[in-house]
Amino acid sequence: MTTLTEAPPRAGRLAAGAAAITVVLWASSFVAIRHVGTEISAGALSLARLGLGSIFLGALLLKRSRPAVRRWPTKRDWLPLIACGVLWFGVYNLALNEAERRLDAGTAAMLVHIAPLLIAVLAGVGLGEGFPRQLVIGGLVAFAGIVVIGTSTSSGRAETWGVVLCVVAAISYAVGVVTQKPLLSRLPAAEVTWLACTIGAVVCLPFAPTLVEEVRSADAATVWWIVYLAAFPTALGFTTWAFALRRTSAGRMGVTVYAVPVVAIVLGWLLLGETPTVMAFAGGALCLAGVAISRRRTS
Repeated sequence: MTTLTEAPPRAGRLAAGAAAITVVLWASSFVAIRHVGTEISAGALSLARLGLGSIFLGALLLKRSRPAVRRWPTKRDWLPLIACGVLWFGVYNLALNEAERRLDAGTAAMLVHIAPLLIAVLAGVGLGEGFPRQLVIGGLVAFAGIVVIGTSTSSGRAETWGVVLCVVAAISYAVGVVTQKPLLSRLPAAEVTWLACTIGAVVCLPFAPTLVEEVRSADAATVWWIVYLAAFPTALGFTTWAFALRRTSAGRMGVTVYAVPVVAIVLGWLLLGETPTVMAFAGGALCLAGVAISRRRTS
């Protein structure tokens, strides 16, 4: 009998493809946040991204789902849904957006991605996924790559408050993933993503007056970057993430996103001129090797 974590080859390929899309889109979000953060404050950006993301996801859900197959969450679903929405969508975005006002995109991506190690531990203990040898080895190799990247940032230093905020974002991210995973066995992935995003937007509503004021004075390019963040890294990226997470373990998906800092560093180099060092590329290679090890199937 096939389980969600032992998917048939075609389902495994689809999950891998969805995970790859997520990695690229989430990596681009670090660069976009860094750029937009020069004009839009952290709370206002969080509300704009999550509010628009909720609208896009809701429209997608209405278009793709027949009313007969939609399932409204039961009482037991609401607590993990609220936890996921408040922590992963609300707190994570607020902390990351504020952190990137102090740190370059590559460094922020590296620091936030201590989260996969936390996800593997929480999923192994809380979700009963255990600690498969390939996952542990791959996770350690990828984490070593993160450490190498961290010792060779483009700026050569990290502002303390920015580091603290990235750690807060990482913890929120990890707990959010682990609370989301069981929901995906009972509810459609798109519905879980939309509800969590909407909850996160509600958390950020106090920043509405600031958002209105700052958008009025922002240039057109900044506004379009906000729309990009909402439509692609948020609406599409979190949907492909949920699709992949439903078809594999939380631990394996967590290790997969170790590739995000690698892509973020390259994009930051190309688009923002935040030049990485040779050691950053070496760390990136380690991250990708760890991801490959963790996702390799045993015979």
